[in-house]
Amino acid sequence: MVKNSAFVFIKPHANTEKARAVVKENLTAKKLVITSEGLIDGKDIDSKQLIDNHYYAIASKATILKPSELNVPKKMYADKFGGDWDADVAAGKVVNAKMACEKWGISSEELNTEWAKAKKAGNLVKFGGGFYCGKVDTLAGKEPLYVLNGFFMSMRQNFVAPGASIYYFVVEWESKDLSWEDFRGKALGPTDPVEAPEDSLRGMFYKNWKEYGLGWVPNVGDNSIHASASPFEALSEKCNWLGMTPSQDATFGGPVLSVLGTDTLTEWSRDPAVTYGALEGFKIKKSVFDSVEDTDSDYCLALLDMMKKQVGA
Repeated sequence: MVKNSAFVFIKPHANTEKARAVVKENLTAKKLVITSEGLIDGKDIDSKQLIDNHYYAIASKATILKPSELNVPKKMYADKFGGDWDADVAAGKVVNAKMACEKWGISSEELNTEWAKAKKAGNLVKFGGGFYCGKVDTLAGKEPLYVLNGFFMSMRQNFVAPGASIYYFVVEWESKDLSWEDFRGKALGPTDPVEAPEDSLRGMFYKNWKEYGLGWVPNVGDNSIHASASPFEALSEKCNWLGMTPSQDATFGGPVLSVLGTDTLTEWSRDPAVTYGALEGFKIKKSVFDSVEDTDSDYCLALLDMMKKQVGA
């Protein structure tokens, strides 16, 4: 059996000495073995685009790719805004979030404020999962622009601001001792810390945030701590944050390489939506990460093997 291995990190607003000690003690108490740990500062997160790659599906539209490089449902754009996508891109009217900040000379928080106004006014269209375009025309003296994923820059800023950092732990454990589903649901806790069990990490941060030295109460958007949703997501995160290659991963890397091969592993590590299924009419189109969420390593490998064989079949 292949051991489970996850990447866990304390988010910037919660990264205090007390918080690190609490997380380390809690992980160990639940029979998770910490194989490595360390600090990654905001400068590295920014220069290496670590948070951008972590949230690649969202960030690729906001900071990494230019509008001309994206696959967009152009009719949806025309139906919502009345313009032609290609013409507006060529004219510089469509920009990603990073380009908007640069073009207007505003901060990420200022863009987030204007994005919220566009959302409230109904000037947003959803192209797909985590992919939005908004007409932002509320900045005095600034030309209106069609901005892609304007919310992301504010989220990103939390990780790259001066003094920001994360603290990570790589953990391993046997699935017989703790299923991946219980690792996330009981050891980590639900996304909304209000709903987290009191003895889960998110529940503890929510209840004891002042004692741990946090500046504010954890919430859905800033819930103090992250953990991988599956062994496959964990491998992708370790490669991104720690600069590893899959073959250097002592648990899941070798087995998944033998199942997927290098090219598919590289592509699927960015969480694309893939269509798989053995029979017409029973095809599934779903993101790779969602398809294997909460699975232990052996079952995760079996699912990935099945998906690889059925994609395009």
